[in-house]
Amino acid sequence: MVMHALGNLGKTKLLSVGTLAIGLCLFAASAHAAVTVGDTIAPSNAAEVKDLVSPGVYYAVTHGMRMEIVAPERVDWPPPYRDATEKYSQQVRLTNDHRSMVGYVAGQPFPLIDPNDPYVATKIIWNNVFRPISSDDYDLRFYDCQSEYVRPGQDQRMIDDIEIGHYAGYNIVGRTEVEPMPVDPDFKESGRLWMFALYPVLAPQEARGTGLIRYRYADPNRGDDSWDWTPGTRRVRRLSESILSSATGAQSYDPDHYSGFNPKTEQYNYRFLGEKMMLATVHAQHSPEDTCPYDGGATACPESWEMRHIYIVEATPRSDRLAGGSLDKLTNVYLDAEVWFEPYIDTYDQKGRLWRTHIYWLAYRDRPVPDARVAIYPFKREFVVGAASIDTQGNYSTMCYLPGQHTPERECWYINMGAIDKDFCTVKAMVAAAP
Repeated sequence: MVMHALGNLGKTKLLSVGTLAIGLCLFAASAHAAVTVGDTIAPSNAAEVKDLVSPGVYYAVTHGMRMEIVAPERVDWPPPYRDATEKYSQQVRLTNDHRSMVGYVAGQPFPLIDPNDPYVATKIIWNNVFRPISSDDYDLRFYDCQSEYVRPGQDQRMIDDIEIGHYAGYNIVGRTEVEPMPVDPDFKESGRLWMFALYPVLAPQEARGTGLIRYRYADPNRGDDSWDWTPGTRRVRRLSESILSSATGAQSYDPDHYSGFNPKTEQYNYRFLGEKMMLATVHAQHSPEDTCPYDGGATACPESWEMRHIYIVEATPRSDRLAGGSLDKLTNVYLDAEVWFEPYIDTYDQKGRLWRTHIYWLAYRDRPVPDARVAIYPFKREFVVGAASIDTQGNYSTMCYLPGQHTPERECWYINMGAIDKDFCTVKAMVAAAP
C-alpha cells in the first residue's frame, strides 16, 4: 500500500520506505517470471508481458510498440501536496450513499487504501480526481496530436496533424501551491470544483479557432457545464454530457479521457478488480516523445517501462445519472498507487469487446524539458509527455506529444505556477482567442 499520510511525517516516511521495499520484492518475483531489466519487448516476444499490462497495451505491443524494461524507481509527491494530505485527510469521508465525499479541503482524500474496504473502488477514483500531478492550475502550451492508422512494421502515414494553443485548467478546491489556498472563495458562490479550457485549435485549417470550456461542480446531482466555439458558424454551442464521454471514427479522444479517466465521479458505479505489479512508464526518457517507427506512428517508442504497483477499478456508467447514455459498456482504470495517475485505461463496447485504449507516458523531473528556463520547480514532479488513444477495432490511433515535436514553445507544461486564472477558462476568453 502507498500510505503517505498518517498524521505525522516520520510515520509516513517509514511506511513509504516499507511500501517501496515490498514493491521491489514483488518486482523481483515478477521479473524472474516474465521480464528482466534490460529486456526489449517487441511483437516477437510480446507474450512475456501479456499478464503485466492491460489488454489495450498488449494490443499496442503486438502491433509494433516496443518497450525497454528498466529498474523501478520511487516517485515522491510534491511536498505541498503531501503536507496538505497529512493536514486534511483524516476529516474526509464518503457520504451516506457512498458516492460523493464530505470534508475534503486539499491533498489526497483517502491515503489509506484497504482492499477489503467495500467502498475501496470509489475511494481510489476520488484519489484520482484530486491527484498530485497538478493541484492548483496548469497550462499546456502549443502541443500537437497526430492521427494515423496502426500499421505494424510500416512507416507513419499521417492522416491529421492537430495543433492546439492551450490545454489549461484552474482548480477551485484543493489548492496547495498558489494563492488563494486551499480553496478559492469562488467556491462558495459557484459550487465549482474546477474549470477547464482547450483553445484555440491552430491546425488543421478547417478546425482553426475551435475551443472547449468545461466546468465541474461539487453538487453530485449537477452535471458539467460545457461549451464549444466553432469559428465557421461563429456560434457558441452548449454540449451534452454524452458527447463528452464518446468518441467514434476519427475522433479518437473525448474530453472524459483527455487526462486519464475524467468523467463526473458520481455518474459511474465502481468495482475493485484488484491490485498487482504491472508495467508502466513514469520515468520517460524523452521529451518531446519519439514517434514509434514500428507501428506507423501509433504510439511513442521505444520508451522505458518499469514494474509498478497498480490498482485496477472497473467503472460502469449509471444510466440514471449520465444523460444521453454512453457508448462504452465499461472502462477498466489502471492507477499507479504511488503516482496516482493512470498509465493506461481500456474501454469496452456494449458487446463487451475491447474498443479503445488510452496510454500515457509520464516523466519524473524538476522541469518538463531539459533546457527549460522558466518552468523549473524546487522538487521533482510528474509530467505527461505523451498520450495515445487507440481504436483497437478500427486500428486507428491519435498520438499526442506534450510538448509538441515542432512547437514554438519548448517548455510546454506550466503546473501550479499561476500561469492562468479563472478568467482564462471562460467562453468570452475562448471566443476572443479564436484567430
